[in-house]
Amino acid sequence: MSAKSEYPVQLVQPDGRRVLDPEHAALVADIGPDELRALYEDMVVTRRIDTEATALQRQGQLGLWAPLLGQEAAQVGSAHALHPDDYVFCGYREMAVAYCRGVPPTDLTRLWRGVAHHCWDPRPVNMTNPNIVVGSQGLHATGYAFAAHLDGADIATIVYFGDGASSQGDLAEALGFAASWSAPVVFFCQNNHWAISEPVRVQSATPIARRAYGYGMPGRQVDGNDVLAVLAVTRQAVARARSGGGPSFIEALTYRMGPHTTADDPTRYRSAAETEQWARRDPIDRVRRLLEREGHWNDAFEGAVAERSDAVARAVRSATVDLPDPAPAELFEHVYTSPHPLITEQRRAYTEYLAGDPGGSSARGEGVPR
Repeated sequence: MSAKSEYPVQLVQPDGRRVLDPEHAALVADIGPDELRALYEDMVVTRRIDTEATALQRQGQLGLWAPLLGQEAAQVGSAHALHPDDYVFCGYREMAVAYCRGVPPTDLTRLWRGVAHHCWDPRPVNMTNPNIVVGSQGLHATGYAFAAHLDGADIATIVYFGDGASSQGDLAEALGFAASWSAPVVFFCQNNHWAISEPVRVQSATPIARRAYGYGMPGRQVDGNDVLAVLAVTRQAVARARSGGGPSFIEALTYRMGPHTTADDPTRYRSAAETEQWARRDPIDRVRRLLEREGHWNDAFEGAVAERSDAVARAVRSATVDLPDPAPAELFEHVYTSPHPLITEQRRAYTEYLAGDPGGSSARGEGVPR
């Protein structure tokens, strides 16, 4: 590992000034003013969705939400590096990735409202639904990538996880299998510095990206609040995977500005000074400052983005509140792809139970707990 690779890749500083890095800048040489504005808009819209969903949870309309505030550049930048036929395996916070993959914003809250087993249909967007079992998506992604490779598909698979999940055995096994099989998978760690209430130093005494070298794959740190740097590094890893070069590991250094989930209170375990320090590195402000410095910012563009983000937020709110309660028997649908005797028996027993009208309303599909 060279001394140069020890430093996080950065192409734009927090004040909007570009960084001289010809190697990585060449990877995003096609990103002109229009493309940069598109990246900015995606970050603004996804932050607005996140803010609206958090408010919906606080108002009792969602059971839980995992905010992504502060991590927009890591998600939007990496998502824009993917090809349509690449496949995404996510954790539970990658709603900006989902938005960039084409998931309708109005589908993003279905699971969190408790009215469905899932948020969206993964087939048209090549992206799995939120995964609550921390770290297990690493094995899913590795298996999928290896199978696609055996099938002759020249695609990349990317798996998202956090610094806390990097301590899970599933991730260690996935890294081992991916390296041994030369599976075309990109491991994308969003190091947001806090695994619920534990700081990242508890997860690793050295940069998490260094672990990649122990498995025999390249690892790279990137400024996760720099959307251009994230785009460049992810493009490099995706190209390696698609061309048969095997797996790569990316550690995006970012920060979770809000709670781990809406059930968490971050003021109990971290200081306001730390949060303020990271607020000055805001990923959206950074792109705006770059656009301003290079003369590509104007009031008309700002207004259009604000109008778009507000319209999406209104649609998300309306769709969430109007989601119908499912019939109780729908609990057993979409669990397996084909009939399963255990599910069949559970459905039969539950149907008989409902026939007794417990609580006076369950048989009518009312009062289904979220």
